[in-house]
Amino acid sequence: MVADKKQEASSAKPSDGAKRKSWVKKTPVEIILEQVKKQEEKVAEIRKELAKEEAALQKMQKATDALKAS
Repeated sequence: MVADKKQEASSAKPSDGAKRKSWVKKTPVEIILEQVKKQEEKVAEIRKELAKEEAALQKMQKATDALKAS
């Protein structure tokens, strides 16, 4: 049991040949611009979902009107 955990931990380490990208420090402006871009993408996705939901609501309202007219 303990040997299995040690073996798993050692296999999780990156190999010597694989190197990580060097860390590039971002300016505060770059960080804010990146956050704005992410937020814009999130809002665009939510707007798409909202449009779908509004279309479904329209269909339901038309069905409700048809039922009331009967």
